[in-house]
Amino acid sequence: MSRIPALTESGFEREVIASEVPVIVDYWAPWCGPCRALEPVVEAIADEYGDRVKVAKVNIDAEPGLAARAGVLSIPHLVLYRDGVAVAKSGGARPKHAIVEALSLDEHAIAG
Repeated sequence: MSRIPALTESGFEREVIASEVPVIVDYWAPWCGPCRALEPVVEAIADEYGDRVKVAKVNIDAEPGLAARAGVLSIPHLVLYRDGVAVAKSGGARPKHAIVEALSLDEHAIAG
């Protein structure tokens, strides 16, 4: 089981939209093999970026409204939110370096 917190509709505003640091949201489902394969990569990113970026998960089966709001059409689907706005996305199970690049993470994590 992941140590990355799960988001619900009720906590999304507080944890993502109102966050003072960028937030990566991992949209996933328990039945999704690529999502499970991506979990250690997402955890590694959470470890590496520490308090500069928050990382959270949304189970699309439990929170279909959040998935729809984010425009999730396939999973795994990562979205980087900054100042409450989706600024970058990455789809599919990809290597860490590809996700960091797709999300422009180094730029977003250090830009103030």
